[in-house]
Amino acid sequence: MRAIWSEIPLFVTLRTFWSLIGLIYFFAFTSLGVQAPGLLGSHGILPFADYLKSAHDSLGGRAYWVLPSVLWLGPTDAALAACWIGGALFALAAIFGLRQRTALAACLVLWISLCSAGQDFLSFQWDILLSEAGFLAIFADLSTVRILLFRWLLFRLMFFSGVVKIASGDATWRNLTAMSYHYLTQPLPTPLAWLLYQLPAGFHKIETAVTFFVELLVPFWFFAPRRLRHIAGWITVGFQVLILATGNYTFFNFLAIVLAMFLFLEPSGAPSRKWLTAALAVFIGVTSGILCLQLFSFPLPPGGAAVEHFVAPLRIVNSYGLFAVMTTERDEIIVEGSADGVEWKAYEFPYKPGDPRRAPPVVEPHQPRLDWQMWFAALGDYRENRWFVNFAIRLLQGEPVVLRLLAYNPFPKEPPAFVRARLFRYRFTRLGQSGWWTCEEKGEYLPAVSLR
Repeated sequence: MRAIWSEIPLFVTLRTFWSLIGLIYFFAFTSLGVQAPGLLGSHGILPFADYLKSAHDSLGGRAYWVLPSVLWLGPTDAALAACWIGGALFALAAIFGLRQRTALAACLVLWISLCSAGQDFLSFQWDILLSEAGFLAIFADLSTVRILLFRWLLFRLMFFSGVVKIASGDATWRNLTAMSYHYLTQPLPTPLAWLLYQLPAGFHKIETAVTFFVELLVPFWFFAPRRLRHIAGWITVGFQVLILATGNYTFFNFLAIVLAMFLFLEPSGAPSRKWLTAALAVFIGVTSGILCLQLFSFPLPPGGAAVEHFVAPLRIVNSYGLFAVMTTERDEIIVEGSADGVEWKAYEFPYKPGDPRRAPPVVEPHQPRLDWQMWFAALGDYRENRWFVNFAIRLLQGEPVVLRLLAYNPFPKEPPAFVRARLFRYRFTRLGQSGWWTCEEKGEYLPAVSLR
C-alpha cells in the first residue's frame, strides 16, 4: 500500500504536465484559428492552397516530405478550419486527462500540418518549440533518460539564446546596453515595458549582464545535483515571468515554464520500453548534436547534412536563439487608403503601435500574427515581404476575412481606390509627457498602388 501511495504524486505530476501541454496547444490552435481565414484561407493574405500547389509544381512528390501536412488531402478552407478545430478538441482531451498521449500525438500531427502550410505567419521559434516539446510529451515518463531529454531541450533553448548574442558580434550585447533598447523595440511591449524603459542606463546594464548569466551559466545547472538544479529551475521560471510581464510573446514563456517542471522532477523507475528510450535518445542526441556543431561553425561529420535535411521538415528537433541582434530604433508602418489619391485615412491594427495615445496591450497567450509580421516588415522594405504586397491587394479588394484582422476599417462601404504605407519612428514617452508614444514620419514604405 505504501508503494502505491508513493507513486500517486508522481503520476499526478506527469498527468499535470500533459494537461499543461494540452492547454498550450489549445491556446496555439484557437489563437491561430480565429486568424486563419484572413492569413491563410483562399481569400487571405497567403493562401495555403496556392503555396502547396506551387511546392508540388517545383518539387513533385518530394513536396509531401518537405511540407508534411494532412492538408495535402484537401487544401480547402474547410480543411483548414477542420485542422485547427480538431487540434483544439484534441487539446481539450489532453487538458481533461482523456487518453492524453494519444490526444497529444494528434495535436502534434495537426500542429506540424499547420506550420508546414503557414509560411511567414507560422515561422516563429515558439511554433517549432511547441512541435519539439509536443513530440517529447508523447513519450514522457519519469525514467532518467526521458527526464534528461526534456532538460536537454530546455538547455538548448536557453543556452543557444545566449550563444547567438555573443556570436552575432552585436555591439549592444557586448557593451551591455542591449536592455536599454529592448523594452522599446520589442515587437509588442506591455505597459510594464514602458515603465521599465524609464529606468537609468546603469540598471539596464545590470539587466543585460543578468541575461547573460541566466542564458549562459544557469543552463549548466540543469544537470547538477538536486539543490543547484532546483535553484536553476526557479531562476529560469522567474526569468520567463519577467519576459512575459514586459512583452507579448504568445505562449512561448508559458511553454518554457512548463518545460522547467522537469528540473524539479526526480527519476522514478525504469521505462517500460527500453529500446524506445534508447532510440529516442540517439535520434535527439545525433540531430541536436549536428545543430550544436552548426551553431559553433564546426564542420559537420559525414552524413550530417543529410540527417539535418531529412529531419528538418518534421520540426521535432530544432535550433534556437532569440534576439541575436538588438534593434535600437522602433519603426512602425502606417497603412493608409484613399478614394481619390488626395485624402488618406489610416487603417488601425488591434495591437501594434498606431495611435500614440493608446496604451501598449497585454494580449498573450494570443498571438496577433499580422501585427507581429508588421514589426518584421518594418525592418526591411516591401520588396522583401511578399505577404505585405498581398496584404495591400486584399485591402484594395476589400476582403472581409482580411479586414477582420484589423481594429478599424476606414472604408466600411466600399474599398479604397489606392493604398499606400508610410514609415514612422516611434519612441516611448518619458515620465510627465502625455500619451504612450511619440512619432515622427521617416518617409515612404510602399508607394500608392491600385488594382488598376
